[in-house]
Amino acid sequence: MKHELKLYCEKGRLSELRSFLTKILNKTNLSEVVQNQLILAVEEVCANLIIHSHACNPQDSIILKVRFESNKIIFEIKDSGEAFNILEYKSPELSDVIKEKRKGGLGILLVRKIMDKIEFESSNSYNTCRLVKKLNSK
Repeated sequence: MKHELKLYCEKGRLSELRSFLTKILNKTNLSEVVQNQLILAVEEVCANLIIHSHACNPQDSIILKVRFESNKIIFEIKDSGEAFNILEYKSPELSDVIKEKRKGGLGILLVRKIMDKIEFESSNSYNTCRLVKKLNSK
């Protein structure tokens, strides 16, 4: 089973993303907590792309594909903005964020904790981020 959403790069479109993912994940036997974690992780990556790689340009878009394979769900996010390799990103120390009272900066850390596998590739002016969650993991 495969689902696809073209999301224009405006922050206001993130509610469309959440609705799309909720509809798909509600058809699974995943707990509500796990569903919300997955939505949070995918939304974080998409929001970062919209804000940082596309500067909220509504002319740009990202493509989200969701597919199920045997015991896992794969979220594939493809865009043509400035490349951001999530695998090379060094998350800040939680204590530093608290000490500096910094807003934000922990989203990628959350994505890494929620997902079982993250892949990134960049080729032919397209970037692809794959987030993989095993359906039997917590």
